[in-house]
Amino acid sequence: MIEIVKAENAGYCYGVERALRLVEESLKKSPKPFYSLGPLIHNPQVVKELRKKGIKDVNSLDEIDCGTVIIRSHGVKPSVFEIAKKKGLNIIDATCPFVRKAQLVAAQLNEEGYKVVIIGEKTHPEVEGILAYAGNNAFVIETSREISKKKFADATRIGVVVQTTQCLEKLKRSVGKLLTFTLELKVFNTICSATRKRQESARKLASQTDLVIVIGGKNSANTTRLFQICRRINPATYHIESPTEIQKSWFKRAKKVGITAGASTPNYLINEVENKIQSFFEP
Repeated sequence: MIEIVKAENAGYCYGVERALRLVEESLKKSPKPFYSLGPLIHNPQVVKELRKKGIKDVNSLDEIDCGTVIIRSHGVKPSVFEIAKKKGLNIIDATCPFVRKAQLVAAQLNEEGYKVVIIGEKTHPEVEGILAYAGNNAFVIETSREISKKKFADATRIGVVVQTTQCLEKLKRSVGKLLTFTLELKVFNTICSATRKRQESARKLASQTDLVIVIGGKNSANTTRLFQICRRINPATYHIESPTEIQKSWFKRAKKVGITAGASTPNYLINEVENKIQSFFEP
């Protein structure tokens, strides 16, 4: 019989639960039709269910003429709110509070005259939103290898903000390198507490099990980070979106299996994955 262990912290975070609650409330009282500006959260199963409820995800406000627009948990640029208001749309702002904090910190650093550096993924919607708050001279760094003396030759004051789903190790490496190129460095650790707890639980899980299953959208930054963390510790780590991807052959030498999940992964998926694994070992 195989032993299955779930991470202490896994699945929906506060920001995702809040976004979904706001959507459910808006469906009852807000004007139709309903649109989400980009997928509400990075989980394909949940987005599919929202579509069944009448929420269409679009890429641009150009695709919306009337009704209600939902600002997803990753946040958007300030200009998006302005355009939506001019179009007379009803706005449901489901921006995660931790993301909103990062946006405000970026704006504050810019106002105080710091050259703003955002540590995160350049093409991620959250980072694109934060960048819009950070001023014209701000830029994004994905790894500490991108930090060079040439790039910061004229920067005497640097302010740092970080994508909420990044890992603390990357922030530390980048800050350490930035310190060598500036006279003043102001750092805000805007990694959210849910991310930190899930990463800590994932590390513990990977070190204590023979195999790890990480559940969540392939487009989910925080899930991808959990997968990377676990795989560095335990090479027998697999990232899946649904139970249908699980292969029995993975478990040939495994006696103890760990399960963790990203912050956009619903509990029912975690339970389905556990049941699928157990079914392989039923008599």
